[in-house]
Amino acid sequence: MTPYDHAVIAFYFLFMLLMGWVAARVVKNSSDYFRGGGQMMWWLVGASAFMTQFSAWTFTGAASKAYAEGWPIFVIFFANAIGFGFNALYFAPRARQMRLVTAIEAVRIRFSRANEQLFTWMQIPLGTLYAGIWLNGLSVFLAAAFGFDLETTILVTGLVVVVMTLVGGSWAAVAGDFIQVLILMPVTVVAAYLALREVGGVGAFFERLPAGHVDLSAAWESPLLLLWVAAILVKQFVSTNNLLDASRYLCVKDSVHARRAAMLAACLFLVGPIVWFIPPMAASIVHPDLGTLYPTMKNPSEGAFLAISVSTMPAGMVGLLICGILAATMSSMDSGLNRNAGIFVKNFYQTTLRPGASDAELVQAGKITTGVLGALVILAGLNFSRLEGVGLFDLMLQFGTLVAVPYSVPLVLSVLVARTPPWSGWSTVLVGLAASFLTTRYLDAAWLEATFGLAPLDAAERGYWTVAIGLFVNVSVGTAWFLGTMRFWSRTPAAVRERVEAFHARTLTPIDFAREEGAGSDRMQGRVLGLLCLGYGTFITLLALIPNDLTGRLCFLFCGGAVLVIGAALRRAARPGANVPTVAEAEARGEEAEARP
Repeated sequence: MTPYDHAVIAFYFLFMLLMGWVAARVVKNSSDYFRGGGQMMWWLVGASAFMTQFSAWTFTGAASKAYAEGWPIFVIFFANAIGFGFNALYFAPRARQMRLVTAIEAVRIRFSRANEQLFTWMQIPLGTLYAGIWLNGLSVFLAAAFGFDLETTILVTGLVVVVMTLVGGSWAAVAGDFIQVLILMPVTVVAAYLALREVGGVGAFFERLPAGHVDLSAAWESPLLLLWVAAILVKQFVSTNNLLDASRYLCVKDSVHARRAAMLAACLFLVGPIVWFIPPMAASIVHPDLGTLYPTMKNPSEGAFLAISVSTMPAGMVGLLICGILAATMSSMDSGLNRNAGIFVKNFYQTTLRPGASDAELVQAGKITTGVLGALVILAGLNFSRLEGVGLFDLMLQFGTLVAVPYSVPLVLSVLVARTPPWSGWSTVLVGLAASFLTTRYLDAAWLEATFGLAPLDAAERGYWTVAIGLFVNVSVGTAWFLGTMRFWSRTPAAVRERVEAFHARTLTPIDFAREEGAGSDRMQGRVLGLLCLGYGTFITLLALIPNDLTGRLCFLFCGGAVLVIGAALRRAARPGANVPTVAEAEARGEEAEARP
């Protein structure tokens, strides 16, 4: 790390704090704070959906999988692309058409108030634990880069995310995600190019990779690996297509924008993994023994991405890469904090503690809740950093399979199936969690070996089995239970049946933005985001003045130029001549809408 790298990172933190301040100027009510007032453009929400679906774990835990085994890691991220494809085809428009502020409000309408509280008080700790895993993954990377104490790194980086989110709410989270994707993608393209150049080019890369890293036929030779691949496809579908994750589309303008946002995220997930996992796979050639480079790391392979980048990047570029890694986790954390704060305030504080709370009070409660939840995330990250013998890759997948999937199954099925009684929601969660407990207790790798007379499984095979059996048992048991409750629909009170059917009818009715919202901020979004892109792109372009060789200077020009082009395009689209309403016009339309009976 050079002084240039430190300066780049310092600028990034200041820029993100500026983002929070700019976003705070847009927030006027609780709808703005928790879902951007339902006015956001598709390119903003699509970029945010993409960024929030992964974290620094991608460049630590997932990179360690790419380093050790190669192609299997691509399955997870291509499965995300498939999941977002289904979003675009079905779930995204229906999510926006719920016309709500938080996704848990949909749980109350679809099921009951009891379900609303159950899912609220499950989501908040689940979201906190997930964010703790993300923060720990980020801090593993930064601690290796700077040589800082891991726990100190968790504390400092966690505080920066909390401050930005607390100040600007959902506008800060989503706008920050958009800027951050523009940082992440170009710099990781550069990292992939330099890694390939280091090993002698594309041809040499494939020739020198360890055996099996690109051998897709291995899936057919290893039943456990094939089972794992199938499980991951199902898991990522569940994680991207459920009522809770529908919250990402509550921010968007209308049904068309929701569909476009999902398609953008799907396309980015087709491109991103190809770029992201070239460097750690190249590291398996250049640095076959990472333990000598990172002797203090519990799992040295989690430093694979950093190792190859440090050895190939010009001065200042490692700092820009670390900004991209920061972006990956900050986007997941800030969106998660804002969503969970919205759930707490709108689905508990307002409904149970303060039914008559004013809108200003709800915003203030949201800020306080964001701060408290942020502190809990930092504590979770600290505790995860102390776990022995558990890698970030296994920690993330096993947590998602055994804990998050039982929670998500009824939230997926409730979008597809209308006629189940209110108790189908909470009961399916309990049945799923019981299935998880019994699976981990009785159907572990030792049971598999004993039952089928297998030789002792290695660590990778045990991981494949744990994820696959947990996923398929949870999904099959949860689905069977949920669908089985349909038999009791006829016994559901008539008022409840009418409410549920009216809710589903509403999710099928397209949004008429002009009539329902009455005001838009399209031009403001293009103008402000364009200006921020131009500012950050100019800074990155000026880094070409750092005394590097020609290739190093061109790398900065490429990254900065990419951000500048996007910024200029946004500013151009926001010109007065563009077919977009001005802020004054939007406000006038809003006043007209309020005046309507």
